[in-house]
Amino acid sequence: MVLNNIEKLLKKYENGETSLKEEQVLKNYFSSDTVAPHLESYKPMFEYFLVSQQEQFTKDVPLKTKRLFNYKWISVAAVVVLMLAVYFKKPVVNSYEEYAYGTYNEPEEALNEVSRSLAMISQNFNKGASTVGYLNEVNKGTSTIGYLSEIDKTTSIIFKK
Repeated sequence: MVLNNIEKLLKKYENGETSLKEEQVLKNYFSSDTVAPHLESYKPMFEYFLVSQQEQFTKDVPLKTKRLFNYKWISVAAVVVLMLAVYFKKPVVNSYEEYAYGTYNEPEEALNEVSRSLAMISQNFNKGASTVGYLNEVNKGTSTIGYLSEIDKTTSIIFKK
């Protein structure tokens, strides 16, 4: 009779329909030594529930809140910096004169400067081109290597087994 009651309670427990009193009856039954052999698989689960029910948390929980940085002050500082920049900005008298570095008033001076710059570029370019002249010799050497493959073909025909 008790075994039938325990089996009914187990079915209700698996469906989540038991009350706290019924669950306590199940815990008491499975903590005893007289458990039916076909219900032995439930015993470790209910023993775990009894052990975990007795556990307590013993560590202290800090209740202090961390102080958050107030981002309003960043925006205030940015506004102050911008205001100081606007206040102390140097007035521009003539914007063309500020950016007119390297310009010439006389066309002859500009022409002489351009021709001198182009002559310097040409001279350096010629130096670089003269050092690359040996590549023609390399090309001649690589073209003679092509003849070696012809010799290899003929020797393979002669010594063919």
